[in-house]
Amino acid sequence: MTREVKLSRVDDELEALSYPIPRDDAAVELDGVTVLLADGEVNLGELVSETDSDTYRSAEGLKTELHNSLPREAVGEPYQSEGEG
Repeated sequence: MTREVKLSRVDDELEALSYPIPRDDAAVELDGVTVLLADGEVNLGELVSETDSDTYRSAEGLKTELHNSLPREAVGEPYQSEGEG
């Protein structure tokens, strides 16, 4: 079953994993999650499989690596904040 989550809510999905976790195992666990981006969507498992680390020791480490691999357009217009307005 595929789940959809906003990028700002991906933390819950990452925290549900047991750490440390190899990249390949995390990718399999997260394969059924679609992340809704400002400019489209991406399969979270595929995104994890494209990261650089072989193993993740924490959800925070995995989250940081995911954000570093996203294109700038994925999070919205540069210099905009979701909290304004």
